[in-house]
Amino acid sequence: DIMMCLDECTPFPATKEEAETSLHLSMDWASRCKAHRGSYPGGLFGIVQGGMFEDLRQHSVDILTRIGFDGYALGGLSVGEPKETMLDIARFTLPLLPGESARYVMGIGAPEDLVELVCLGADMFDCVIPTRNARNGQLFVPSGTLNIANARYHDDGRSIDPGCNCYTCTHYSRAYLRHLYMAKEILAHRLNTIHNIHYFMTLMRGLREATSRGKLLDFRASFYALRDTG
Repeated sequence: DIMMCLDECTPFPATKEEAETSLHLSMDWASRCKAHRGSYPGGLFGIVQGGMFEDLRQHSVDILTRIGFDGYALGGLSVGEPKETMLDIARFTLPLLPGESARYVMGIGAPEDLVELVCLGADMFDCVIPTRNARNGQLFVPSGTLNIANARYHDDGRSIDPGCNCYTCTHYSRAYLRHLYMAKEILAHRLNTIHNIHYFMTLMRGLREATSRGKLLDFRASFYALRDTG
């Protein structure tokens, strides 16, 4: 349903000259992509680049909005920069994008980052965290994360999250999931993934509902309050 223009993801760190050269390449590709779109009915998204430089991000937004796209993605983040720098660039750039178009932040997936970026105006995300972390035995719960390989779960008969109604939590105990993981059974990856995806879907559903009710900041406060009890 969605096509992304080709772009060059500017690495971190990069000098301003390097970021500007990379930006010009991505913007040239965006222009050519729009020109060759044809009659394909899916949405075409342009990707904002510019490294960690606000004026380059502004320049990228100006070019992309002048070309005109169905949605706009914020690329080149979570590439090694400090978390606060990532949020600062998102805080600066997201309000520049057209409010009537989808605003998509690429490669971001930690739960706290999703909450912060939705509060800053982001609509869409993609990331491997739910599945990659599941394969590594890291499970997401409201209080944070649970490492199923930890010996403390050897005889733990509770579900991963007693408040979760996913297939994994309603059928299997922490002890059994730990056994599968330590035995290197592929089923461990599958069951862990089912839970993590359910966690993220629930989180995003809560963010959507809170947004529609004008209660987004209350949701954010509740999210962190649960983290503090972990």
